[in-house]
Amino acid sequence: MTIDMTMVTLMQTVSKGILKAKMLAYFREVEQTREPLIVMDHHKPVLRIVPYQQKKLPHEVFGKYQSKVIYHEDINTPSSNEWIDL
Repeated sequence: MTIDMTMVTLMQTVSKGILKAKMLAYFREVEQTREPLIVMDHHKPVLRIVPYQQKKLPHEVFGKYQSKVIYHEDINTPSSNEWIDL
């Protein structure tokens, strides 16, 4: 696995030892800024702390498409004839 170090340098980083001593302050900062925090161990990234995001409900994602999609066939009909046998 390779790690793109350009992304790591753009994000705030903290060593494990410093994080352990000031963890609550760092958690609050991530919560307020909504920016990820990279935890380093011997100058290598080992963890990424990101703010929690509530999952959107289906009607929040697809609500604007409700009553706008038209089905020309039964959507439950198998479409095996459209697929090539592997």
